Amino acid sequence: MVKIHPDHTTSGAGDITSSPYLTTEKESFTIWMKSLVFNTNGCTVFDCKGNIIYRVDNYNSKSCREVYLMDLLGHVLFTLRSQKFGLFKTWEGYRSPSGTSDSTTNSEYFRVKSNIFQVPSKDSYSSYRVLTGSCRKNEQYHYKIVTRGSSLGIEDICGRVVAEVKRKQSRKGLEFGDDVLTMVVESQVDHSFIIGLVLTHRLINRKL
Repeated sequence: MVKIHPDHTTSGAGDITSSPYLTTEKESFTIWMKSLVFNTNGCTVFDCKGNIIYRVDNYNSKSCREVYLMDLLGHVLFTLRSQKFGLFKTWEGYRSPSGTSDSTTNSEYFRVKSNIFQVPSKDSYSSYRVLTGSCRKNEQYHYKIVTRGSSLGIEDICGRVVAEVKRKQSRKGLEFGDDVLTMVVESQVDHSFIIGLVLTHRLINRKL
């Protein structure tokens, strides 16, 4: 199962280590919906110190069927794929422990369903169920993506908001353009998984 609160792991030396993508406290990130590669669709994610930590470089076209979430060095962290089952359009995200997109067999994965019968409410509310598992084995409902107006939240199964995305504002309260967002992630949360869900939501809505 893709874990939003991953377990600690043991290194080869026997020391206890934790995921490099696990927040140790509430953290803020900036998502710029532009690729740094010329003439390419995608996005770039910065941490609170202005360092690039994630990027998506879509060389083919906007809203393609397969997208790679990479770190700064180009190692693939998640492979996002579009699937369609009957009346439901689904996006699946496969964790790539090897840093490549070559194999996703037995990978931890998540699936986000989009229901074509979902009618937007007056306050632009919508929600998407997030199933997690290991390549369709033992799938369970653990998270929900919720949008209210221009804000996006990710809730766990208990309804606790673990991350929120809004338009970025300057210190004086002025909003940047639609393509500059702020993502706030709570403590002890895997922010690589969170950005994977955020990008999947934008792919479903053809915004990436």
